[in-house]
Amino acid sequence: MTDPRTTPVPDRIRSDVAHNARVWNHWLGGTDNHPVDRAVGDRVTGMYPSIGEVARADRAFLGRAVAYLAGEAGIRQFLDIGTGLPSAGNTHEVARRTAPDCRVVYVDNDPAVLAHARTLLAGSPQGATEYVDADARDPEQILRAAQPTLELERPVAVMLLGILNFVLDTDEARRIVRTLMDALPSGSHLVLTHPTLELGGEGNEAAMRFWNENATPPITARTRAEFAVFLTGLDLVDPGIVSCAHWRGEPGAARVAQFGAVARKP
Repeated sequence: MTDPRTTPVPDRIRSDVAHNARVWNHWLGGTDNHPVDRAVGDRVTGMYPSIGEVARADRAFLGRAVAYLAGEAGIRQFLDIGTGLPSAGNTHEVARRTAPDCRVVYVDNDPAVLAHARTLLAGSPQGATEYVDADARDPEQILRAAQPTLELERPVAVMLLGILNFVLDTDEARRIVRTLMDALPSGSHLVLTHPTLELGGEGNEAAMRFWNENATPPITARTRAEFAVFLTGLDLVDPGIVSCAHWRGEPGAARVAQFGAVARKP
């Protein structure tokens, strides 16, 4: 397992190509990004003006979902895959407002995220929060690396927010989800968000095409039916598959073209 508190930051950080984690940070109003990220992010915003709302709605969904899991669902272990750059309301912060004994493992393979992982771990009890430098496409490695921190024989909430859209092959994306959930016991939960061209997202098609030509990693949208495949065999938590802004959100919240769902393993 990589310990970001002692491991040098790798030299594979590129500042000449826009990268999702940094562009997302820009859309959220952060400063951990480069001119190329801002340029591409602003161009996408010009083509699809609601992308900033999508980013903020996705982040707010994370907060509501984690609060539900740590509270009503009684979850004390979280595996957050595709962490992204630290922002306000990280998973461990939200979970510990309800249950200070929650354990969290963050997973990402972006060197920029690794460079900032110390921020995620700062002030956390030793062993209660950890960072794994791994690729979402290797769920077996993720499960092995998470074991020193998480007890995988007890329920775990697997967080895959805005990450499966970077796995272009739907069969491969489904394999990732099934491998993770098959390894965990009854009572574990799956938390997903994913962009779609439905829910008013038709205008995003050209923006995604521009992204795939000018940034990394490439992205794909999925339909509700394709999104639902990832939840096969799990029990959806109310209100089911909805715009992430509407998952237990504020009444009257604007809909965004990003599916969100929480489901429980029976």
